[in-house]
Amino acid sequence: MFLLSTNTSLEPYPVYPQGMAMIASALSNAGHEVKQFDYLVSNESEELLGKEVLEFAPGVVGVSLRNIDNVDSFSDQSRWFLEQTRRIIDSLREITRAPIVVGGPAFSIMPEAILEYLGADFGVEGEGEAAVVKLLERIQNNGHGPRIVRSKEVLHKSQLCSPLVDKDILEYYNKESGLPGLQTKRGCPHSCVYCSYPSLEGPFLRARHPEEVVEDVAKLSRDHGVEHIFFTDSVFNDCRGHYLELALALARRNLPVRWSAFFRPDPIRDDDLDLLLHSGLLGMEVGSDSCAEPTLEGLGKGFCSSDVLRFNAACVRRGIPVAHYFIIGGPNETEATIRETLSNIGKLEDCVAFVYSGLRILPGTKLHAHAIKEGILDESTSLLRPVYYHSPGIERDRMHEIAAKALDGCRNCFFPPQEAQDRMNVMRRFGYRGLIWDKLIEAEKKRTRRVQR
Repeated sequence: MFLLSTNTSLEPYPVYPQGMAMIASALSNAGHEVKQFDYLVSNESEELLGKEVLEFAPGVVGVSLRNIDNVDSFSDQSRWFLEQTRRIIDSLREITRAPIVVGGPAFSIMPEAILEYLGADFGVEGEGEAAVVKLLERIQNNGHGPRIVRSKEVLHKSQLCSPLVDKDILEYYNKESGLPGLQTKRGCPHSCVYCSYPSLEGPFLRARHPEEVVEDVAKLSRDHGVEHIFFTDSVFNDCRGHYLELALALARRNLPVRWSAFFRPDPIRDDDLDLLLHSGLLGMEVGSDSCAEPTLEGLGKGFCSSDVLRFNAACVRRGIPVAHYFIIGGPNETEATIRETLSNIGKLEDCVAFVYSGLRILPGTKLHAHAIKEGILDESTSLLRPVYYHSPGIERDRMHEIAAKALDGCRNCFFPPQEAQDRMNVMRRFGYRGLIWDKLIEAEKKRTRRVQR
């Protein structure tokens, strides 16, 4: 099977196609010959793609779709990625008669609409490791069945396999971003109103054995020279404490690899932070979303603004770099709640804050139902192209005016967030690798010390 990753986005940094690598592993374990191809690594060359497909002569082509768009309401239509994917599939039709199967997290969000738009033959919704193997067998045996195969049951944790690493592809991402990814668990038990993770991965956590994850980290370091990885779990600091077991296993191995992940600002002990640091923690990306109680409640976050402030303070005490992601304009947002959030952002020390406007509405989420109830859209509205939720409690331009004025001159707070992306892109051109935003924190600390002198 010829597997193709179509993602070409460089924001916030080039991301290794871990999903494709895990499907490749499942197919290889089932006895299938697999070829992995990354469209970004090929410099978006249709000529090279065609050459590789002709040489491999696949019976089936699998297309991995990571993102529909960049979920930034300030972006133009150039950040809507399905159009490019359709062009790629059209070009594949000209060089091969092999059936084309589409999968990946973006596809699973709205499979029927995306399959129709792309014009592929089949689609795999949900976890693909077992489903794609069954679909491939059906295609090879000329069996009949639905065009979209849905995973009826989530995979057990013992079925979550290590990715099949393609050396050339990994080498590119290690060089360009220095942030290859690994997943330690699947599932999300939280109830954020806008999020698709619970429907994509299920509401229950399924954690890989810590030693298996550590061995994956060791292989990346030993075989490919990887020095830093990003754990791609929906939320790393799970309530069961699996992340601490993993940190303990990493600390025991003492590998020359540092790591980062996406955190939730839940209460955390200093001893736990010390363990994370000892295991190689480099920095935390935190889904804070808001710092006003009514908006946090409307977003279904399950924590309060004081939790965000305490979490950041705990990290500052231990010297841990933190990047907070905030969204203004969510449910229950008013001028008062925006001002409260912006005021609290100003209290966050030694961190960066990326402030977005509006929430991308995705089908099947609580936000989708909420938007219909409020009359922002109706049930027949297509969500294939981006549609954003902005609270009717405040006019959008007024909201942007307040945010821009409050954050003017704040060198570590970015609104719109593209400003930060532009700065980080410049730093990458000068050879910086890794998170990059942590370097912005360091630079601001140095600037502050110079001013104080």
